[in-house]
Amino acid sequence: MRFGFLVFLAVLLAPLPLPAQTLHILAFGDSLTAGLGLDPADAFPARLETALKARGHDIVIANAGVSGDTSTAAAERLDWSLVPDIDGVIVELGANDALRGIDPAKTEIALDGILTELHKRKLPVLLAGMLAPRNLGQDYGAAFDAIFPRLAQKHSIPTAKEWT
Repeated sequence: MRFGFLVFLAVLLAPLPLPAQTLHILAFGDSLTAGLGLDPADAFPARLETALKARGHDIVIANAGVSGDTSTAAAERLDWSLVPDIDGVIVELGANDALRGIDPAKTEIALDGILTELHKRKLPVLLAGMLAPRNLGQDYGAAFDAIFPRLAQKHSIPTAKEWT
């Protein structure tokens, strides 16, 4: 697990130039990012920032997680979430899409649009993949689970399998 985390950090930071100043990362997601029910200091972005600072990185991770957001809703707020000083983005979306049984094709279109916009802005991306709840059936699960590896390949984003 520790090796996987270190490789994760390398993947996240490697495409970024070595900053002479603070590196700003946007954690863009849903309640898993927002930290629903947690103290703000215990949310994923805050914990990751603390871990990276402990390893000597001058980094700030902005929490742009909105509880309940679907990929489509998040796509609609992407522009105003990307303040000018952002150096990279962690995209963590899809959980609410799956929990609501949203057509995986609709989820993929929204995520593809987000990744396309981030690419246009030349922002490095880490895409956090999701798996569909198994109670939604084998067909739904297969269609949903395939979204993230397919988008990672399309947008040349390293997948979890490459850094674990």
